[in-house]
Amino acid sequence: MLLTIDVGNTNITLGVFNKDKLVGTFRMTTKQPRTSDEYGFAICGILEHRDIQACDMDAVIIASVVPDIMHSLINGIIKYVKVNPLVVSSGIKTGIRIVTENPKEIGPDRIVDAVAGYELYGGPVIVVDFGTATTYDLIGPNGTFEAGITAPGIETAARSLWGGAAMLPAIQIKKPKFILAKETVSSMQAGLVYGAIGQTEYIVGKMKEESGYKNATVVATGGLGKIIAQETNSIDIYRPDLTLDGLRLIYHKNKK
Repeated sequence: MLLTIDVGNTNITLGVFNKDKLVGTFRMTTKQPRTSDEYGFAICGILEHRDIQACDMDAVIIASVVPDIMHSLINGIIKYVKVNPLVVSSGIKTGIRIVTENPKEIGPDRIVDAVAGYELYGGPVIVVDFGTATTYDLIGPNGTFEAGITAPGIETAARSLWGGAAMLPAIQIKKPKFILAKETVSSMQAGLVYGAIGQTEYIVGKMKEESGYKNATVVATGGLGKIIAQETNSIDIYRPDLTLDGLRLIYHKNKK
């Protein structure tokens, strides 16, 4: 079995594949400092809770945008899962050619999403990831990573809103029944959710217009992506496990 690990700024998402079938997904917080032993215990414990043994893992692949935790995480996997993980970095085979001005600036998470979007749906494809940041990436017909847009994530914007305004409360992020809000909580929800819908529609439309890829498939992923995907025709497909699928595909490209 293959253990895929996506280290984001907020969460660490783990996925277990039995051949090409995803048999389990799990989450840990990223910001909590951990030793290699703590990572090892946590990962093994999570797997065993789902009746999956760490010793059943034949391989591990990691994509990370948080370099500070990688030493402890990798050593924890080596010590407890008994596998030397493959890390998505420069030089790894992806099947995607980056043609932006500085390819090294493209984060591993975006490359993984691009691989999944292109391999699963062909090109041109626009991949939208609703994470800590909301990213919009354009992959051309021949698998070229052509451009990317980065915006504040919905949760990031929400925390900034109630963290910077003393009289605004922390709220659950969901679409209210009406945009014409009559009290504080639903007014914040309306601004966050409808604002994200409008942003998505405008940015995707401009990407198609400037690239000339009018028929590009638009694939969304990320925890809050489902809320937005349900409310706009600008998104064709919502696939919550797109990043894990991308890690699986990259692993198989580099397996030899």
